[in-house]
Amino acid sequence: MTYISFGTLSISNELYNFVNNELLAGLEINPNNFWSEFEIAANTLTPKNKALLQTRNKLQRKLDEWLEEHKKSEIDPEKYTEYLHEIGYLIPEGDDFVIETSNVDIEISKIAGPQLVVPVMNARYALNAANARWGSLYDALYGTDVISEDAGAEKSKNYNPIRGKKVIKYARGVLDAHSPIRDATWIDVTNLSIINGELIISTGSNSTTLKFSSQFSGYRGAADKPDAVLLVKNNLHIEILLKPDGIIGKTDKAGIDDVIIESAISTIMDCEDSVAAVDAEDKVLAYRNWLGLMRGDLSVEMEKGGKTFIRKLNEDKIFTTPSGGTLTLHGRSLMLVRNVGHLMTNPAILLGDKSEIPEGILDSFMTVLGAMYDFKTKGNSRTNSIYIVKPKMHGPEEVAFTCEIFNMVESILNLPANTAKIGIMDEERRTTVNLKECIRAAKNRVAFINTGFLDRTGDEIHTSMNAGAMIRKADMKQAAWIGAYENWNVDIGLSCGFSGKAQIGKGMWAMPDLMNEMMKQKIGHPNAGANCAWVPSPTAATLHALHYHDVDVFQKHTEIIKRKRAELSDILTIPTAQRPNWSHHDIKQELENNAQGILGYVVRWIDQGIGCSKVPDIHNVGLMEDRATLRISSQHMANWIHHGICTKEQVIQIMKKMALVVDKQNEMDEQYEPMGENFDTSIAFQAACDLIFEGLNQPSGYTEPILHQKRLEKKQAL
Repeated sequence: MTYISFGTLSISNELYNFVNNELLAGLEINPNNFWSEFEIAANTLTPKNKALLQTRNKLQRKLDEWLEEHKKSEIDPEKYTEYLHEIGYLIPEGDDFVIETSNVDIEISKIAGPQLVVPVMNARYALNAANARWGSLYDALYGTDVISEDAGAEKSKNYNPIRGKKVIKYARGVLDAHSPIRDATWIDVTNLSIINGELIISTGSNSTTLKFSSQFSGYRGAADKPDAVLLVKNNLHIEILLKPDGIIGKTDKAGIDDVIIESAISTIMDCEDSVAAVDAEDKVLAYRNWLGLMRGDLSVEMEKGGKTFIRKLNEDKIFTTPSGGTLTLHGRSLMLVRNVGHLMTNPAILLGDKSEIPEGILDSFMTVLGAMYDFKTKGNSRTNSIYIVKPKMHGPEEVAFTCEIFNMVESILNLPANTAKIGIMDEERRTTVNLKECIRAAKNRVAFINTGFLDRTGDEIHTSMNAGAMIRKADMKQAAWIGAYENWNVDIGLSCGFSGKAQIGKGMWAMPDLMNEMMKQKIGHPNAGANCAWVPSPTAATLHALHYHDVDVFQKHTEIIKRKRAELSDILTIPTAQRPNWSHHDIKQELENNAQGILGYVVRWIDQGIGCSKVPDIHNVGLMEDRATLRISSQHMANWIHHGICTKEQVIQIMKKMALVVDKQNEMDEQYEPMGENFDTSIAFQAACDLIFEGLNQPSGYTEPILHQKRLEKKQAL
């Protein structure tokens, strides 16, 4: 990597040229002025960043010592809580307050629905996610297991009319459930028209209307023969496409060609856990794609069915209202961007002492600069807000520091205060137990909180490493602390006035091929008060959106806020096994499951730079994985070695065995490099092992330091 000197900074040529020639080119910001201000900011903020990381380490050392001392006898919850207060891990909770965030888009405040998370380094994925604001229900049903393949309804290369009939029946059932017709069902409909601003629904020789006339929101085309009819419920829209000569429409007595669901209301364009960005080359790719999304000109050439076409961002949808006016609906998902946390540094810029710049500081400036292009076109935010999700913060001090970074970015770039909104990811234990004070630290700009099982469990294990052997991973979701944590997040958010102002999110459904099971289970998220919840694909967003028609989340908020708040004592219950007497078979099964998951993800991360993909588990079920999977699995194995449940030698043998399994699972991938051909020279295999065997020493159990080191090693070898 070659650098250019600017003051005390050494800036990689690739980043320097991108910023000067692309990122600043349309903003009327002088590059020299920008870099001068950036240099001051970097040198001011970096020492504070380092000090916060030192605080993390000091607290962890104190916890390790206390737990080591008390693990032989049963840990007294009251003494444990008292000690957490004593060392500053738990801080006093202040008076009640309400967040004061303003200028938020309705996708954040008023519309509850699915949220996608997508690696911004992959332009095709990013475009697909941005365009997933609207999705075909027919396609989502036809291509997934929501519709069974029984009785001749198999999915096939060519259109199967038997399956198609089942899809149409299901879709009509959705319309009946959410936009019922007076004295008829949607399967009986033969024609739709608009007369005097009312939707007239014909069923043969009879005419009727919607049971709730206010659900008719608009139409496209001629009133007597519309091309589309728009319905609304719970602030979510359904668009009925009418095309009598369409592939499906010509077989439908009403000419209905498709049912389009308003789907991914928001999307997190991810610079963190779902990408492998370790140097200037990687960071520039991420920033360039984000810039293209914000300018509205990102495009990618694609091939499908032997035809080449250009994928670009969708335009807005325009309808005629019942009264004859114009209704414009956003054609794209509202895009947030996830920066990295406070831990990692990046060689894209070196400071005066030749240390790498904290990556989170770099992300803050670059992603805000990219988003400023949206102020002109308002293709994303209609309120000139920039939504930055900030992960892996530990407690209120670190949230306050993020706000300090944003303050400095806004000052240098001459933006109004609180232009950059913050999403607080509640995925670290010290943030969970101090969540109210974390929110208070960002009360003027917070727009999002959420829970995340994988990272949060990884931190739970690492924080309490010396307390004893942890229960099996599958048992974690039934542990006392996890249920309390999930409820606590919603309770605190609602008590701080999030309803109608900000998002309360829930975690990912990781199995993109098991949509039928998702439809059974994920309704639990809106019922729990989540006005956004993560899904792994545009198809999943379309299906999960139906849950938000079933459940009025904002009405749920009025019910949930009356309940008793979750107990801190439950959250602080350490999930150790009371009598870890698992059989040899159970231990082997747990280790193999963890090892296979780690290897399956790491080998793509290290060898191919893929940070998020559908990785087959040990049973060949595809799981949409990102780096959080590694954290929980590697920490769990490190914990079991630490407490003698298994040995390092045993784990090494299992890692080698599972590497061969992963090699077999990837044998059709031409880019894949088998690990089993030489374990000693496979950088990916070494990285996977290091995550486990060095797990106790990794800060907060994070996987990034080892992954970045090994990926750089791999890139240098290519």
